[in-house]
Amino acid sequence: MALHDELTAVQRCVDDLVRTVGRLEQQAGDRIADVDVRRVRTDTDHLRESVALLRAAVPPPSPLEPHKPEFVTIPDTPYDRSLWTNTGDLDDEGLGGCDRHAP
Repeated sequence: MALHDELTAVQRCVDDLVRTVGRLEQQAGDRIADVDVRRVRTDTDHLRESVALLRAAVPPPSPLEPHKPEFVTIPDTPYDRSLWTNTGDLDDEGLGGCDRHAP
């Protein structure tokens, strides 16, 4: 994965963390000491700022050339006929064995 993609993934995780801490703060209310919640909130905000600085320091990905399909050359020479000869122990695909009839 490219560095830019990794930083985007980190940014998403940090954003999720910030949202989760916000929900925790709302749900916990007075049950958690205000100082502890503020410390966690401040840490997540600092983490978000640090990731933003990292993303700003990395140059944007260079635009890639449009994807060109890979061409496969098929030779004009005839295939080996032994590939299609019935050796007696092979079944014709979908038709059953040589001594049986198709449904």
